[in-house]
Amino acid sequence: MTDFTLAAGRPAVHELLLQCRRLFLQGLEQQVSIGIHDFERAAPQRMRFDIDLYVPLRASTPSADALHEVVDYDFVREAVQREAARGHIALQETLCDALLQALLAHPQVVAARVATSKPDVYPDCAAVGVEAFTIKPNAAELLFPS
Repeated sequence: MTDFTLAAGRPAVHELLLQCRRLFLQGLEQQVSIGIHDFERAAPQRMRFDIDLYVPLRASTPSADALHEVVDYDFVREAVQREAARGHIALQETLCDALLQALLAHPQVVAARVATSKPDVYPDCAAVGVEAFTIKPNAAELLFPS
């Protein structure tokens, strides 16, 4: 049996995520004013967002089949739209990190992964992008309340 604990008896990320439901949006596209090159500053460009949210099973298992019992996908779409509309952004890393923090602000979300990509920058590749994953520092307490 593998031990998934870290120092001080804290559960490892893998063990924490086993207690979660993964919600995802794949291929969400938005026009975003982003980039450092002159041709990118001239007009907004197409960006693709792939997002995973991790929500405790106990907080996302509906008993009444009602929307208020889960994290609404509209929350994710609205967060992307809000961050994309903030004005020109030089770096994908800046946008990715801001979106990650906005998603983690939801009280039911314990971890998130955000991948952003620009499919139209270079003609010789499918896309350029960045991805980040983070987990709330208090994820163990959220998943295993006393």
